[in-house]
Amino acid sequence: MVNFRRCPYDVLSRVNFPWPIADVALQHHERMDGSGYPQKLKGESIILEARILAVADTVEAMSSHRPYRPALGIDKALAEIELGRAVTYDANVVDICLKLFREKGFKIPD
Repeated sequence: MVNFRRCPYDVLSRVNFPWPIADVALQHHERMDGSGYPQKLKGESIILEARILAVADTVEAMSSHRPYRPALGIDKALAEIELGRAVTYDANVVDICLKLFREKGFKIPD
């Protein structure tokens, strides 16, 4: 049986990148409190790049249209990461993301 959650990791791990791309793909659903998957990593055990991607992925997914639901909007996405700050998501990454959107005026391109 194919484990579809591992497929991106398996493919990416075969490429000789100068960065830990395969680990980023594997770990970006891990959560700071250990409630994520696939390895139940916690806190600093999750590489920084994956912690950054976890926040970016959440904001993009919630604020964008999906075939199964309309976009929830950037305000709801930012509220979600703020709610999960230091529990689900890395506190420093959340703070930087919030600053980019709320203070620096960053917008996700259409």
